[in-house]
Amino acid sequence: MGPTPRAARALVLLAGFYLLGLFLLAALATADWAAAVHTPGPFALKVFIVSAVLALPIVRGMFMLRTPPYEDVPGVRVDESREPRLWQTVRDIAQQVGTRAPDEILLTGDVNAAVSEDSRLLGLAGGTRRLRIGLPLMTGLSESGLRAVLAHEMGHYGNADTRLAAISERGRVHVLRTVAHFEERAGAKVSKERARQERKAAAAVAKGRKAKEVDTTGTGVTYRAMARLYTAYGKFYLRATLSGSRRAEFAADVAAARIAGRDATSSALREIPVIDAAHDFYLNCYATLGVDAGLLPPPGEFLGGFRHLLAARHEELDALRGELPTEPVSPYDSHPPIAERVARIEALPDDGRASDPVRPSLSLLADADRSFAAVEETVLTPAALGLRRLDWPELVHAAMSVQTERSAQRFGALALGTAGGEDTSPRGTDGGGGTPGHGADADGTPGHGADARPGAGADADRTSRPEAAPEGDGAGAATLGTLLDAIDAGALWRIAERLPRSAEAAAAHGRAAREFARPQLRAGLSQLVSAEYLRQGRARWQLSWAESAALELPYGHADELPAALEAAVADRPDTGPLRALLEPVAAPETSAPAQAPAPGPTA
Repeated sequence: MGPTPRAARALVLLAGFYLLGLFLLAALATADWAAAVHTPGPFALKVFIVSAVLALPIVRGMFMLRTPPYEDVPGVRVDESREPRLWQTVRDIAQQVGTRAPDEILLTGDVNAAVSEDSRLLGLAGGTRRLRIGLPLMTGLSESGLRAVLAHEMGHYGNADTRLAAISERGRVHVLRTVAHFEERAGAKVSKERARQERKAAAAVAKGRKAKEVDTTGTGVTYRAMARLYTAYGKFYLRATLSGSRRAEFAADVAAARIAGRDATSSALREIPVIDAAHDFYLNCYATLGVDAGLLPPPGEFLGGFRHLLAARHEELDALRGELPTEPVSPYDSHPPIAERVARIEALPDDGRASDPVRPSLSLLADADRSFAAVEETVLTPAALGLRRLDWPELVHAAMSVQTERSAQRFGALALGTAGGEDTSPRGTDGGGGTPGHGADADGTPGHGADARPGAGADADRTSRPEAAPEGDGAGAATLGTLLDAIDAGALWRIAERLPRSAEAAAAHGRAAREFARPQLRAGLSQLVSAEYLRQGRARWQLSWAESAALELPYGHADELPAALEAAVADRPDTGPLRALLEPVAAPETSAPAQAPAPGPTA
């Protein structure tokens, strides 16, 4: 469908909204006339009042013509003097597509590229064009992949999608506004009626009578009926306009394949979900790792550190590339499923232009590090920008030490009965298994975040909620010593009863109960031991971009610690080996990084 038929359809759908409003106003006017002619008096007055109240949201929806202002996405505008190669690439692609190049280019902090246009006269006249390019997207794409993405976006300009979007957006806004007005009035009427009935019930109780149950079932029914009418039209409107949006995406993909090549376009479409999943994982497990300790990576590395993860985890990412995401299809989707888009592109005839993934797209920037730092200033909150900055190795050690200490304190409080049943797993872990990454290690020691695999959800808002790190006042060492003394006194299995248990574990007795409790005890004791090593300065968390952070222990301790932990939670506990390992020495020897073992899931 060409631009003219699509514009006509969008105008007809927008006109339908106004026709619905006029029809409802005419129906209300007819009801007023009938009431005035056939039932004069108080009933007619009531009909007039109801009609006026119902007509107000309709009129407001019809004549509030202003659409919401353009939402300024955090980012940095770059001109041609600052990024000449990027601008030249964009202009060349726009010329090949046969459309006008954007007037502004913004570098943003998300995995996305998008175009917009400040069109006028309901999209009949063009306006300022903006192209937004996410630095994380550029980090993961090759130059040929980025050219395919840019050709796709220029295809939207060439097909007039951005101009026609103004008409569709106006209709969506008007429908949603009108529905919101009716729902707001219905909610206000329900609240008022509820308050009235509650006052009446309270008065009845005060007089010793039985109060009636509050019932607002029929309240606001007329408002909701009107809202349902507009909701039904809104669904029809969305299905019609969004189906056009999905066709526009297919058309833009074809434009990208024509300009950048079939293979480059297919490769870029396959790569984007992988980059998105990896970036979520990076934000959650690396970039915001130290926020709870009041720490962030060096300037520019909050976004720029993503490069290190992509370089180190290429094997894991290759596995993700092999399978396209399966997405539930909805008639209200603005974009078709990636798998369908890839299938359509790969079904095109071979154009002989193979995808060239050698040169990274960041090479189009004059100074990538400077761009990362500049965009970071716009993405982070003022509170996050005020956090202390540390290089990655120091950040990982400091942040993981804080997490280890907190985890040890929680387990110690549970084991000694000095606190309620908090989860003793490290923050963000589920105590389970999973592919080793920067989440909890398989042995229960704290890791780098929530899930150990790229694709875990990110919590970037954590950058605005820094928390102070716990002070090392010796309480952890005292807790470990007290716990070991209690074990020596024969209280190990009484301690186990204080830990959270499943229903099956709670029902077990004797040896079965001990076997259920042993992994929790061992993992919790490992947390306390790890914290004590760190407190003594004899251990250090080591950064790894390829796998989970590793706790480097004194020489030989990584081999001896598992047996010492097993002895401490055996049927006949012996804490001697563990105490011997924890005895400080004058000059501890160190070895290559080794993970501190601790069997089983955390409590």
